Amino acid sequence: MKIALLTLLIVLTLCLPFTFAQDTSQWHLPEGAKTRLGKGWVTQVEFSPDGTRLAVAGSIGIWIYDARTYQEIALLTGHTVTVESISFSKDGKMLASGSGNRTIRLWDVPKGELRKTLIGHMGDVAMGELRKTFGNIGQQNPRVLLSGDGKTLAGASHNGTILLQDVVTGELLHSIKGHKDRVNSISFSWDGKMLASAGGAQDKTVRIWDVATGELRHTLTEHVHEVLSVAFSGNGTTLASGGRFRLLLWDVATGKLRKGLTGHTDWVNSVALNSDGSTLASIEGRRVIRIWDVATGEIRKTFRGHTDWVYSTTLRNGGNTVVTGSGRGTIRLWDTDTGKVHETKISDWDFVSMIAFSCDSLTAASGRGSGTIQLWDVDTGERRNTLTGHTTWVDSVSFSEDGKTVASGSQDNTVCLWDALTGELRHTLTGHTAHVNSVAFSSNGNTLASSSSDGTIRLWDVRMGKLQKTLTGSFTAVESVAFSSDGNTLAAGGRDGTLRLWDVTTGKLRKTLAGHTSQVLCLSFSDDGKMLASGSAYGPVRLWDVATGDLRKTLKGHTGGVTGVSFSSDGQTLVSGSADGTVLLWDLR
Repeated sequence: MKIALLTLLIVLTLCLPFTFAQDTSQWHLPEGAKTRLGKGWVTQVEFSPDGTRLAVAGSIGIWIYDARTYQEIALLTGHTVTVESISFSKDGKMLASGSGNRTIRLWDVPKGELRKTLIGHMGDVAMGELRKTFGNIGQQNPRVLLSGDGKTLAGASHNGTILLQDVVTGELLHSIKGHKDRVNSISFSWDGKMLASAGGAQDKTVRIWDVATGELRHTLTEHVHEVLSVAFSGNGTTLASGGRFRLLLWDVATGKLRKGLTGHTDWVNSVALNSDGSTLASIEGRRVIRIWDVATGEIRKTFRGHTDWVYSTTLRNGGNTVVTGSGRGTIRLWDTDTGKVHETKISDWDFVSMIAFSCDSLTAASGRGSGTIQLWDVDTGERRNTLTGHTTWVDSVSFSEDGKTVASGSQDNTVCLWDALTGELRHTLTGHTAHVNSVAFSSNGNTLASSSSDGTIRLWDVRMGKLQKTLTGSFTAVESVAFSSDGNTLAAGGRDGTLRLWDVTTGKLRKTLAGHTSQVLCLSFSDDGKMLASGSAYGPVRLWDVATGDLRKTLKGHTGGVTGVSFSSDGQTLVSGSADGTVLLWDLR
């Protein structure tokens, strides 16, 4: 018995780290959140110098993977916007990260902890003090890179010029010209002797430069589209380059193509080789990471947990399932208990501008860049109907509660009402003088609200297709509208960050709610009508008391704009979707 219990204890102990490692939905949750669905979209991959760690920068932070087991080790959070760039120190113990909020963070990799934050885009690594400012490179060259030996700073510009500057003296060493247009990516060899650069849509070349002389060594011309990423192996013998559908490996000494790696179906936005050049990591689009065996050209591992920005989100099955419409025309059904996801791709080359769901979440409507709307079965991904009538981008779509009518708003300034079953166009509603940004049905389906960049809200009789009221205020543009469940109150969110509550019957303004600092993109009433949730482009989710207009709670956690909010039927949970590619479930109790 003792031996059996000891054996069981050992097995459980060994299994615990693996179990916790998989439960990433609970890692570093913001205050008030109980679950995170999705890992966000990604921008850059980087191997540690010893090849044991893979760092993935993205919209919610930096994911650290074990490069041998491919398991998540840590999530480094703290940046308030997307992490755009990362770099390991030479010993691999420290990782630097930079983001759009002009901060640099230094992380202790073994501990997974923040060591220092450099604010104001300035700071010395050891003391947090500014050492030197490079005006020419900083102002003219959006892509800047320090060589591994710390001696040379390279800056790549939109006009194709690359500047090399001495770090110690600040002297401009070389102004390199050769690319026909912008330089998308640069990479130093680890010894600092070579620099690779990736050309834009006109140029389509990869170039290798001698850092000491500034002279061109090789021009690599196998790409047929612009090149987005380049990276040297640690030993400097291999160069990887990524572009549209293409991932190529080059012999650095000869400049000859070694092989092309096939498997990507989108742009290759970032590449990284480990120290001996045996393993390659690449990012496809913004959410698929692939690990390659360089010798065989085979894919070792594909990470699909990362997600594009979320257009819209809703709950079904009593809140046990979250349904999201995401970038690149993807519908996802998330099990909130297990975190597992069923994914359906509905996109083709016609850009998806919006995805909305019927009240039962069984049908999805996707607005298209061509002006059409397509209806889909959420569970199977089968296309049910195509609605044609708008002449340009469809920016908003909404279902009536019974699912029989679809409303759409377009950049052609019109609102259309459709029969969801037959696809017949019932009414084209005109009157707005600018883009229609949002449409919403009342609960009984008799009234439709439309908001526009012309600063007005229009209430329409759905059956007759006629205008009932025009609501005007001090809005410069109205981004979002939502009805309360009883249909008596209409909430509207403005581009100026304010919310207004209107009496639908009288058309009178009841309250103005202030707090957001950017345009209000989404609104949702609780079922009892007592609370209103709002999400904005550059800010948190806010919860409002409808009766008093008081701010009840501010929910901070997303690093991108909040594009969708929805209450559970019991009012205990709020789900929010964001441009950071994640969904957060908030405990409102």
